[in-house]
Amino acid sequence: MRNLEPTVYETGEREEQAVYERILAAVDESEIGERVLAAAQELATLTNGEVHVFHVWEPEICKDKVLSAPSWEDAQMLVKTAIEKLAAAGVNATGEVAANLYSRCALEITGYAKAHDVGVIVIGSRRRSDLASLLGGSNAHKIVHLADRPVVVVPATDWSPVRRRSADR
Repeated sequence: MRNLEPTVYETGEREEQAVYERILAAVDESEIGERVLAAAQELATLTNGEVHVFHVWEPEICKDKVLSAPSWEDAQMLVKTAIEKLAAAGVNATGEVAANLYSRCALEITGYAKAHDVGVIVIGSRRRSDLASLLGGSNAHKIVHLADRPVVVVPATDWSPVRRRSADR
């Protein structure tokens, strides 16, 4: 297993800071969102860091009507519940919901990371096929390319190198 001890960097005006002191967990209402939160919690526990829970609410708009998307209140409850879970685990957390139109999610997440000076972004990946990603886009792919800081991508399914090796035999 890799060593996840925080590395320290120094910039002009700030004191030294651990990279994982502030962790951005970009969550949604899916099972992947739960996995992202768990990974952020583990990083925060290892480094005594703080988690910023962030959700981009994207209403589905069609000809002046909002379709059946989770409501703004549902989005706020998602973040509130995540903060409560982290607090119950002894992790300091804060959260925010941003409203945005479809396809700007990656820009919102990377913008939040920069504005709040987080050390690492934790996101989920649905493991879409190349064709599905081409047609519908991939926020994980966009975030990895837009981010100016480390990004941890949590897979949609449980992946273990031990299980994978034994299955290949």
